[in-house]
Amino acid sequence: MADASTSVRAESKSRKATDASPVAPPFSKEEELKAYREMLMIRRFEEKAGQLYGMGLIGGFCHLYIGQEAVVVGVMMAAKPGDQTITSYRDHGHMIACGMDPKGVLAELTGRRGGLSKGKGGSMHMFSKEKNFYGGHGIVGAQVPLGTGLAFADRYRANGNVSYTYFGDGAANQGQVYESFNMAELWKLPVVYIVENNRYAMGTSVKRSSALTDFSKRGQSFNIPGEQVDGMDVRAVKAATDRAREWCAGGNGPIILEMQTYRYRGHSMSDPAKYRSKEEVQKMREEHDPIEQVRARLLAEHKLSEDDLKAIDGEVRAVIAEAVDFASHDPEPDPAELWTDVLK
Repeated sequence: MADASTSVRAESKSRKATDASPVAPPFSKEEELKAYREMLMIRRFEEKAGQLYGMGLIGGFCHLYIGQEAVVVGVMMAAKPGDQTITSYRDHGHMIACGMDPKGVLAELTGRRGGLSKGKGGSMHMFSKEKNFYGGHGIVGAQVPLGTGLAFADRYRANGNVSYTYFGDGAANQGQVYESFNMAELWKLPVVYIVENNRYAMGTSVKRSSALTDFSKRGQSFNIPGEQVDGMDVRAVKAATDRAREWCAGGNGPIILEMQTYRYRGHSMSDPAKYRSKEEVQKMREEHDPIEQVRARLLAEHKLSEDDLKAIDGEVRAVIAEAVDFASHDPEPDPAELWTDVLK
């Protein structure tokens, strides 16, 4: 066990850049279709959420996941039943990837009774124990100790489950993250720390805010291995998560996956994103878009037609349209609902 552990740690620490990660095994046609549909569902949902926000139908904060879809879809393709997910305020995509009904997610955004938190949580505070999704959290980095606690419960129960604990490059500088790292390694907790490095903490670039920009190395002082992953390639994400899950489930403790990704929209709907150029965003869209990569493979390698892919898009749009109709017409919560689920 010790020899294997040392080997995996050395291998993980040797992976320094996205292109240095092991070549991801190809997807089958079924896997490509699953990834395409799931990522497209998130993309279309977020596009519609942005429209509804602009129309004044969604209040409060709203952080879109457009561009980062490959991360959560690839992770969930590697996850096993019983594994748990916890993330930050940019959470709509995670909820959909965890199998939560888009109608309930969108109804929560519009503050309706049928929302997943009964219309009281809004964009950042949804939860589903049934789907092992433990939030959306509005406080930067606060979900990391909670995700570590989920892993502690898994180890205590010896159930073989793993906690996928997501946070961003900005949250990676929070002190509570390092307290969590220490506890997780000390007690060998089965937690995969997933750093969604989308290059900007609100409007501040990684290079301006982080002395160590290789987030996969952030756990080295605690002896936690890490790996940088091309977070725009769903195959690379799934392959890295497969390895990470095997590591954690084997009793070796935590691991860090830095998913190098990119968000196309501003930090939130109120962010004009003037800290980067339109050319930068367009270059990422044209050269690295996660959905277009899968689309190209489906056409070239798996011999699907344009009509086949248009049909999938039509099915996805129909699901989103149904969600919009529900979220627009479902009643608002009764005022008495204010007092339910509140600790007295």
